[in-house]
Amino acid sequence: MAEQQEGAAGYPAADAFEPGGGLAWSRISSRYPWHRRIVALLRAIPVAAVGAFLLWRGGGTVAALLWVAAVLAVLVASWVVVELAYRSHGYAERGDDLIVTSGVFVRRLIVVPYGRMQFVDVTAGLLERWMGIATVRLHTAAAATDAEIPGLPAAEAAQLRDRLARKGEERSMGL
Repeated sequence: MAEQQEGAAGYPAADAFEPGGGLAWSRISSRYPWHRRIVALLRAIPVAAVGAFLLWRGGGTVAALLWVAAVLAVLVASWVVVELAYRSHGYAERGDDLIVTSGVFVRRLIVVPYGRMQFVDVTAGLLERWMGIATVRLHTAAAATDAEIPGLPAAEAAQLRDRLARKGEERSMGL
């Protein structure tokens, strides 16, 4: 009996998340995990401070310290998940479509035909602009096929936006 080929991650289902056609995934910037970590830290500080103050007032120092420890544990766990999320993001431009993959606990692969794209959106908040990264969003008539590529270097995001807009216009001319 022939052995079944296993995917890149050691699971047979991993083959379903490969770009195919000999293509490799284009990856996002290594600044993306740091962006997500800073955002998590900025959210954790007020939660820890307000919760600790309220618990200190009602339950004493031990309750406040336990609250801060719990917030720190969640923060550490989120830092680990952020790294896994960074490794899961990728995209590949094929002849007729763009494929985008992401997901830590639930893998997702979205195929967006160029002819179905309505518009391409590039966004960057204050922290993202400071870090030199941006998010490219592809919008289609069906919201379920909208795709997002976060954490691209700003110059690469602009180039991808232009390429996708051009390919979308070329493919939609015949519709």
